[in-house]
Amino acid sequence: MSDPGAFLAMGGYAGFVWPAYGIAFAALGGLAAYSWRRYRASVLELERLQQQRGRR
Repeated sequence: MSDPGAFLAMGGYAGFVWPAYGIAFAALGGLAAYSWRRYRASVLELERLQQQRGRR
């Protein structure tokens, strides 16, 4: 494993391994972005509802 090229080749399976890593990272990144957007929308909705409740 001292040769970086051999590591990156993954014993001939690099064509399957690296795209799988890419897809997994893209899916996790998309999930994180979606979760963050939903979180921010929920916080804004909560603030709006709390302000609306205070006006009554």
